[in-house]
Parts: sequence; structure tokens; C-alpha cells
Amino acid sequence: MVFEFILNKNHIDPAKDVKINQSIDFGSTAAAFSEGQGDFTVEFEPGATSLEKEGKGYVVASLGTDSGYVPYTAFSAKQSYIEKNPEIIQGFTNALQKGMDYVQSHTPEEIAAVIAPQFKETDLDTITTIVTRYYDQDTWKSDLIFEKESFELLQDILEEAGELTKRAPYEDLVITDYAEKSVK
Repeated sequence: MVFEFILNKNHIDPAKDVKINQSIDFGSTAAAFSEGQGDFTVEFEPGATSLEKEGKGYVVASLGTDSGYVPYTAFSAKQSYIEKNPEIIQGFTNALQKGMDYVQSHTPEEIAAVIAPQFKETDLDTITTIVTRYYDQDTWKSDLIFEKESFELLQDILEEAGELTKRAPYEDLVITDYAEKSVK
């Protein structure tokens, strides 16, 4: 959906101007591309970097850079849970913000070394390449505040893809108090 949104934003009609094969299982797209299916592929990491390291492709653009801050990860809780457990919500948010602060204050090499144990199947050089790419692209925000602009962008993407028939009000669904407090 994000890819098609970016194409549309650049006056390319995904239905008419390009042929997008969505029949390939997402986990198999890099292999299909390597075997000659398609001129381009959309890959998450480490797939994109693996294609480059194998000499089978090049990263030519970033959907994250071209789309803007799309909230790929958001944490949700029932209103009743939030009301009964504000200290847990604040503690969780503070812990996440500490991670964001670490990313903002350390080099890609330092970040890669710290997260490498979580990605045992990927070598440190590849992790460092990926983190450097994300770092250079300004992939990570400096805070966890879910901005209205990002919420609206997500709804624009879903609406354009035909997956959203009614827009949701930001004010009714998003609470930024905990994220704002964690930044202080």
C-alpha cells in the first residue's frame, strides 16, 4: 500500500503504468527477484541488503523516506487498562523512549553491536549496513509522539488502497500524554 501510495504521489498509476505481481509470498520476493522475476522488488531488511551483498540487486530508494513518517509500529491498550495502570503505561513508554534516545546519541556501529544478539541469523557487517542506511535516511524519530500528521498519512494510504471506508478521529484514538512525558 505504501509503495502504491508513493507511485500515485509521483503521478504513476499502479494499475496502468506498471505491473505489480502481488501473487508472490512476501518471504519469497527476494528469491523471485534474484531468479529474474521483475525489474524491481520491495524488500524489508535484511532482504534488501542481502540482495546487494550477493550482487543481485541495488537499493535505489527508500519507501520510508519517500512516504514520510508512516507509523509502522504503534502500541495499543484498552482505555480501561490505561486508566487502571498509568504507571505501567508510563514505564513502558519511558523504556521505549530510552531506546530512541540511545539511537539518537550513538553511531550506527554502536547501535549495530548492541542489537546484533537479537539478529543471530545476520552478520554484524550486514546489521551495521542496515542501521547506517536507516540512520542516514532519518528512519527513526527522536521521540514516540504519534503526530496527527502521521496518523492522517496512514489513513490516506489505507483510504487510497481501498482498505479504509471511514476515517477515524485522531483525538478519539491517540493519547500522546505518556510519550510527551517520557521525552522530558
